[in-house]
Amino acid sequence: MQNTVTDIKGIKVGSFSDRQARTGCTVVLSEQGFLGSCEVRGGAPGTREKALLEPNAGMDQVHGILLTGGSAFGLRAAAGVMDYLEEKEIGYPTGVARVPIIPAGVIFDLARGDSEVRPDADMAYQACCRAVDENIETGDCGVALGATVGKIRGMENCMSTGLGTASMRQGKVIAGALAVCNALGDIRDPHSHEILAGAKKDDGSFLDSKQALISGLSVTDTDKEQPGAKMTNNTTLVVVAVNAQLNKTEVHKISQMAHNGLAQTIFPVHTMLDGDIVFTLAGGEIKGVDVSALGTMVTEVVSRAIVDCVLKK
Repeated sequence: MQNTVTDIKGIKVGSFSDRQARTGCTVVLSEQGFLGSCEVRGGAPGTREKALLEPNAGMDQVHGILLTGGSAFGLRAAAGVMDYLEEKEIGYPTGVARVPIIPAGVIFDLARGDSEVRPDADMAYQACCRAVDENIETGDCGVALGATVGKIRGMENCMSTGLGTASMRQGKVIAGALAVCNALGDIRDPHSHEILAGAKKDDGSFLDSKQALISGLSVTDTDKEQPGAKMTNNTTLVVVAVNAQLNKTEVHKISQMAHNGLAQTIFPVHTMLDGDIVFTLAGGEIKGVDVSALGTMVTEVVSRAIVDCVLKK
């Protein structure tokens, strides 16, 4: 076990990093076609192919997930993943062509680096070329290059985070997660509740972003700057992978339960200014797995991956 999402057989991860512009993209490849679903709980998401992941949609194959910077502009980078997989003849068979199924989620990083540089198809193609199933690149790379947390006092008082990952094994069942945390709120230790990264006060100490947001409701002076007045858009993106055999409704339930891992570590979470998304991929190797138990396991893995976003920075 490497304690990464690639502990699930068939999963590869690759990133492309534009360090000068502070943006990039990260791809999670499941080339053999994993069953996938997702759950969106933030109020400001940016997505591609989400409809295909709904439990009532007919698609039963996902060949990769793209996590990208560039806000909505970054969604065009998915074309590079499509090109890469088409060249390898990977995709959903239609009789006339194999169509790669590549859902995507974006973070807003335009305020961090060069707002005129956004991930494109070539960047995503290069990320695919670098995808590996061991010793994956984490920390200050890929989609996380422009990621920050604790933006309730504006960009000048927030903190940077990195690309985090974690995995767990229980018997033959393995669950892994890859996360980029670009949240409005703070990241806290799920056990001690200590703030690990977040908004800073003028003296350098941490501000409690959750309490600051609540306190803003009592402000009556319209000339006084409201908490969050200088906030930019935010998003936490997570890719969960499991080796269990599940149906699509069960994969969707795992995505829902995985959001508990965000709620244990990000304060506040799922706000109207966050686009929080969990994508889940199921490899189908292990049969007869209890969904409730697996979802609880995934919650723990996700919380560890989000904390790792801080530890790897």
